[in-house]
Amino acid sequence: MGSINNLTEKNTSEPSNTLDPEEFRRQGHLMIDFLADYYHNIENFPVRSQVPPGYLRDILPDAAPYNPEPIETILKDVQTNIIPGITHWQSPNFFAYFPSSGSTAGFLGEMLSTGFNIVGFNWISSPSATELENIVMDWLGKLLQLPKSFLFSGGGGGVLQGTTCEAMLCTLVAARDRTLRQHGRENIGRLVVYCSDQTHCALQKAAKIAGISPKNIRSIGTSSSTNFQLCPTLLDKTILSDVKNGLIPFYLCVTIGTTSSTAVDPLAPLSEVGKKYALWVHVDAAYAGSACICPEFRHFLDGVENVDSFSLNAHKWFLTTLDCCCLWVKNPSALIQSLSTDPEYLKNAASESNKVVDYKDWQIMLSRRFRALKLWFVLRSYGVDQLREFIRGHVEMAKYFEGLVTMNKRFEVVVPRYFSMVCFRVSVAAVISAGLQSEDINEVNRKLLESVNESGRVYMTHALLGGVYVIRFAIGATLTDYRHVKAAWRVVQEHADVVLGR
Repeated sequence: MGSINNLTEKNTSEPSNTLDPEEFRRQGHLMIDFLADYYHNIENFPVRSQVPPGYLRDILPDAAPYNPEPIETILKDVQTNIIPGITHWQSPNFFAYFPSSGSTAGFLGEMLSTGFNIVGFNWISSPSATELENIVMDWLGKLLQLPKSFLFSGGGGGVLQGTTCEAMLCTLVAARDRTLRQHGRENIGRLVVYCSDQTHCALQKAAKIAGISPKNIRSIGTSSSTNFQLCPTLLDKTILSDVKNGLIPFYLCVTIGTTSSTAVDPLAPLSEVGKKYALWVHVDAAYAGSACICPEFRHFLDGVENVDSFSLNAHKWFLTTLDCCCLWVKNPSALIQSLSTDPEYLKNAASESNKVVDYKDWQIMLSRRFRALKLWFVLRSYGVDQLREFIRGHVEMAKYFEGLVTMNKRFEVVVPRYFSMVCFRVSVAAVISAGLQSEDINEVNRKLLESVNESGRVYMTHALLGGVYVIRFAIGATLTDYRHVKAAWRVVQEHADVVLGR
C-alpha cells in the first residue's frame, strides 16, 4: 500500500495565473482600443468578405503553439488574417439578410455577462440571473402591450433563448406533448404542422427534430395577390381536409415580418382558425417584433391574445448583441412538462418550494448564459423613447430608398414595404430596352446583385417571391444613415449601367 509519506512534490515551475486581475485589466484595455479602432475604420473594409474558401488554412500553422504568445501578437494576427475573412455585419453599408444591430450598451452588457461567466441553469445557481430575466421579460412584454397572460405577473412568462430556432423547437415540443397526452404517444405520426411557404426554414428543422414526419408539414402557398400573407380561408380548408383524413392538426406558426419580403400574416383571423381546431399558435416576429414597441406598428400584433407563444429576436433590431431571442408563453407549465429534468445533483430547497423559476426547464440545453444583463443594459441605457426613434429612423431611411427606386424607370418595387426593408429589381421594361428577352429578367437581377456585392462597397441579398428574383435592401445596421443609403443607390445604378449595357 502507498503511504502519504511517500508522496513528493514535483519540482515544476510555478504555473501562470491565467486570470490575474491586473493583467486582465491591461489586456482588456488593449481589446477595447482594438474594437474602438475597428469601428472607427469599419467603412474602409469590403462589406462582404472577398477571401476564397480555405484561405485561412493556408495562412495559420497546422498545430497549436507549444509556448504562450502575447496578446499583442495575437491581435496583430486578428488584424492581418481574421478581419479579411469577416463579412462586416456592423458596417453601415451592410443591407443583407436582416440586421444584427449592436450598441455600446449591448456590447458592455455582453462583456459583463462573459466576465461573470455564470452557468445559470436554475435559480440557486445565480438568483440575480433568473430574477433579472423575469423582470426584463415583463418590461419588454409590457412595451409590446402583450396581454397580461404572457407576463409573470399574469401567470405566463418569458425566457431568453439563443435564437428563434430554439424558440420554435421548444414550443413545438410542448405542443406535441400536449396533443399526445390527449391522443396517445403512438399517434405522433398523425400530427400535422401548419405554416406558409414564406415561414422561416427553422420551423421545418424544429419539426424534424421533434419527430414530426416531413410529409405532415403543410407549407401553404402564398401569392403576390395577397402580398405573400398566409390566407386564413386556405388554412381552414387545409386543416379540415387533414381532419377528414384522420390526421391530427396541432401547431400553427404565424409570421410577423417574413424573411423573404417582411410580409405580415393576418394574426387575428389566423388565430381564430387556430382556436377553432385547438392548435398551439406560435407567432414568429423575429425581425419585425421589435418595431411593435412603436404605437404605429402595434396593430400588426392584434389578435395576439388568442395565441400560445410569441417570440422576437432582440439581437436583430433592438441594439442587443447576438444571441438574444425573447420568447413568451401563456402556459409555462406546458414547456416545463416537456423540457424538465430533475436529477439528484440539481435538487435544492428553492426549486422544491415552487417559488422560483428554473430556466433549465424552459429550454433545450441545461446550461445557460446571463443574457438578461445585456437586454437590461440596452433598456436602461437608451430608454423607450430612444429605442423607438432608432427603429423609426431606419423605417424613414427605407421609405427614402423606396422613393429613389420608384422614381427611376429602370427599377421597380416588387412588394409593399412594411418596415425597413425594400424588395426591388430591374424592371422587365428595362431588360427589354437593353435588347434582352423578358425571360432574362431573373438572370439580369442575379448578375446585378453579384456585381454589386463583389465591389465590396455594399452588401445585399436576394429572395425568390413567386418565382420572381428580388434584391432585398434591409436597413438596420446601427451606424447606417442617409448618406450610406444614397451611396448604396449610386452603386446599384452604376452596376446596372454595366449589366444593362448602357
